[in-house]
Amino acid sequence: MLNLTIQDRTAVGRVLQEMDLSFLADLITVEDLIRQRVTQEVARYNARPEGAFNGLVQPTDSESTLNGYRLRTRRPIDTEQQVQVALRAFQENGFFIIVDERQLEHLDDPIPVHDNLQVTFMRLMPLVGG
Repeated sequence: MLNLTIQDRTAVGRVLQEMDLSFLADLITVEDLIRQRVTQEVARYNARPEGAFNGLVQPTDSESTLNGYRLRTRRPIDTEQQVQVALRAFQENGFFIIVDERQLEHLDDPIPVHDNLQVTFMRLMPLVGG
């Protein structure tokens, strides 16, 4: 099993969070990366009885808070639905993925998993008042 650490960063370089992911293969795609990340986020949230969802994309029927997204009604999040939202957000430039200083643009772009792999999810923040 191969492990890698991903970071979420803002456009100005501030690290929002880090998480570790594990893969069986040494070559994955952008889609595999997003799918594994979102699956882990949803599993972590669904295992907790309370709290905000701190994930890549906002779940349906939730509101944004300082600590993530709060669901209006506490319920488990559907993993596959959340994966599809994240894949669509990537395709619509809702966030960018940078691997070893190279921006990946397509879901089928290959990612060779190796030691010291640098993976950054660049999260775009909406402009206030504009």
